[in-house]
Amino acid sequence: MTEPAPEQPQQSPLTDSTAHLLARITDQLGAQLSLVSRNGTRRPMHRTRHPDRPAADGGTSTPALVAVAHGSRDPKALRTVLALLDLVRDLRPGLDVRLGHIELNAPLLPDTLDSLRGAEAVLVPLLLGRGHHVKRDLPAATAAAPGVRTRIAAPLGPHPLLVEALYGRLVEAGWDAADHGGRHAAVVLAAAGSRDPDSAQDTRRTARLLAERLGVPVVPAYASATAPTVPAALRALAARGRHRAFVASYFTAPGRFASACADAVPHRAAAPLGAHPAMARLVLHRYDQARTAITPADAVSLLASA
Repeated sequence: MTEPAPEQPQQSPLTDSTAHLLARITDQLGAQLSLVSRNGTRRPMHRTRHPDRPAADGGTSTPALVAVAHGSRDPKALRTVLALLDLVRDLRPGLDVRLGHIELNAPLLPDTLDSLRGAEAVLVPLLLGRGHHVKRDLPAATAAAPGVRTRIAAPLGPHPLLVEALYGRLVEAGWDAADHGGRHAAVVLAAAGSRDPDSAQDTRRTARLLAERLGVPVVPAYASATAPTVPAALRALAARGRHRAFVASYFTAPGRFASACADAVPHRAAAPLGAHPAMARLVLHRYDQARTAITPADAVSLLASA
């Protein structure tokens, strides 16, 4: 665990009915994981008709899922996000899944929302905590698109499915079951960084969840905005005898910050979360969570919940 461990953030209690609903959604998504296609076929980015979405003569309409990525100049970022959305489509065939970027890449979010005029959409941030983009940029984008009925889902983190993806990437990087509880092993959870205290709180909570899974200390570190940096965290762990330290990449996709963090310990740095099956399940979980909330405000209030 992080040393010293910060206080556990208080979570808003859920009603029995809501807890039951979330458990049912998670179970359904777990069952759907077996349907993930391994043939590598890429679906087009444009709209996919949902069987519940009829022609203009009326009937039931299923909201589109708009995945909101940050955007990056690294060409691997876009490819990674597209691969993740392919997994989402495989898990939920027929769902209208679209992509919008906050900056740097096309399609930009305003353009994606413009293509949905007269429709309903759930925006799922491919972001890992509560920060400026979730709190300011996404509401501003939806306010500027009054022709679309929108809800904003919670960011992806913190959540146990993220821990599953982080663990999988660490194993790929060389983490071994023998490291569990080891006196010399540790992990640095490398995140982008934010001045928003809620974002830092979310990263710390993910670090605690990962520490419970690994049985070793997990120290959050950041590429910008706040301390400690990844090299500083690695030095602090080494000073305590934790010389077998790995870097867990707490980034949805490759980019400048992810690369800088990995460079600190290239031989034991995990890849970004990317197109991991647990990430696809989590995207759909956040979509369903927001879609079934009583009001849009309820969807946002479920930030950092199960």
